[in-house]
Order: sequence, then structure tokens, then C-alpha cells
Amino acid sequence: MYEPSQLRTFLAVAQTLSFTQAARRLGLRQSTVSQHVRRLEDATGRQLFTRDTHSVELTEDGEAMLGFARRILAVHEQAAAFFTGTRLRGRLRFGASEDFVLTRLPEILEGFRHEHPEVDLELTVELSGTLHEQLAAGKLDLVLAKRRPEDPRGEPVWQDRLVWIGAERLRLDPERPVPLIVYPPPGITRALALEALQRQGREWRIACTSGSLNGLIAAARAGLGVMAHSRGLIPPGLVRVPERSGLPELGRVDFVLVHGRRRTTAQDAADALAAKILAGGDRLQQRRREGP
Repeated sequence: MYEPSQLRTFLAVAQTLSFTQAARRLGLRQSTVSQHVRRLEDATGRQLFTRDTHSVELTEDGEAMLGFARRILAVHEQAAAFFTGTRLRGRLRFGASEDFVLTRLPEILEGFRHEHPEVDLELTVELSGTLHEQLAAGKLDLVLAKRRPEDPRGEPVWQDRLVWIGAERLRLDPERPVPLIVYPPPGITRALALEALQRQGREWRIACTSGSLNGLIAAARAGLGVMAHSRGLIPPGLVRVPERSGLPELGRVDFVLVHGRRRTTAQDAADALAAKILAGGDRLQQRRREGP
């Protein structure tokens, strides 16, 4: 009922929220992208996007199709690999940012290991900025991390808004510097938070620095200050800081997959893992189930 090529095009548009960027990413004409989306909408009998000259947004039915499309393509790729007898081997050096420590990324990696048992997967968890540096130095083959808005590199997994969060009981004194809980440099979230405060002319001080997300969460839960964080991944026990606090808008942030520039023997494995992450991208926005 649903053509894989049309589903891939739909995913590209949904992830970039742009027909132009989707066409560039897929190597297709923009008219072909529009045609694929229109045929998929005809097949479903539903409108999947609302669009005008300025913006593209998923409809409620489009949000539902997002999950279906990822699962359909994942199964399609599994079947193709099984019947073609493709067996991946070698060492794959994969880096994931701290943002994914508490998400269901481990479940995606477990599925990848099950499907490709002969791939030796090495996982590095670090700050996004550090991972980009290691990738550029040839120390990693694939990275899942945040990127700065002006950075064109990477395949979008999803886009989210950064918000200020803290303990529910925390109250900020407008007459005193904002107490910040931040990653050390070169943390991208840190840089965006400081830039936003500087644009506003708001004074700030560093209340806590930690290279561990769990360390930052502990400090925030203790009421030491506020931290900038992805709106879709707010940890339990923390809440958004009310707008009346007067903190500046932080803007949006892209979570992307970036391949190493050097062609290595791990490229096929990196491509397979990237496809699996894209297929399960909505699971990355879900918290890992807590144990008893």
C-alpha cells in the first residue's frame, strides 16, 4: 500500500520541515518530492502536512504516519538484508551526546547488535562539541549529537526547542545574576545559553559545571540554579522555568547524525546504524523505562 520511496521522502520532509532541503538531501527534484508526498497522501486519504510559502508542519495524521513510516522502512531494510545475505563486519566507533543517556537509545543499539552480531560496536558518550571534534580528527565513524543552527553538516533526526528548566521550588531574584548549571566547554547548550543571556544583557554566574548529564540533573534538583535543556527530554523532577522569570528565548536545536569524512571499512556498518536510528527516531524522544 505504501511505497518505500514515498515513505523515505515523507521522512525527509518531516525531519527537515522543508521540501527544498528534503530534495537536496535525497538528490531529487523538488517537484518529485512534492509528487511523492501527494501520492502518499492519496494512498492514506489524509493530509500529512500543512504548508504555505513560509513553513511546513506535520498534521496530526502526519505525526501518526511518522511512526508508521519509520517502522515500515526498518522492517523493509531488515528483510532486504536477510534475503540478500548481507553480513556486516568490522569495528564501528559511534559517538552519542549526553542528551541520550536517559532515552531509549540503548534499545536501538541492542537491536542493531542483534541484527549485526559481527560488528564490534564501540560507544563513546560525550558532549556534542567534543564528539564533533573527535569525528573531525578521525577518531569516530558516526556521531549522534546536537549541532549549532548555522552548521550545515549532518542528517536531521529531529528538531527541538531549548528551554530553561530547574527545580519546581526554585525562585530567581531579578536583581541578582542568573545561577547557571552548565556543561564545560565546548558544550553546545552551554554556548547557546550564554549567548542568549549576553544578547539580553542579563548578568549570570556559573553555579555548577559537570560533564555528566546526571551531575547537572542532581544540581538542578538541589535548586542550585537553572539549565538549558531540550524541551522534549526534560528529566523527571525538573520543570520549565516560568516565563515571568524573564529569561531569554533559547531558540531551536537540531539533533543530527554525522558521518566521518574519511572513508573507512566501517562505512557500511555506519550507514546501517544511521538507518536504524532514523527508523527509530521517535523512540529517542522517549524516556527509558525505569527499573523497579
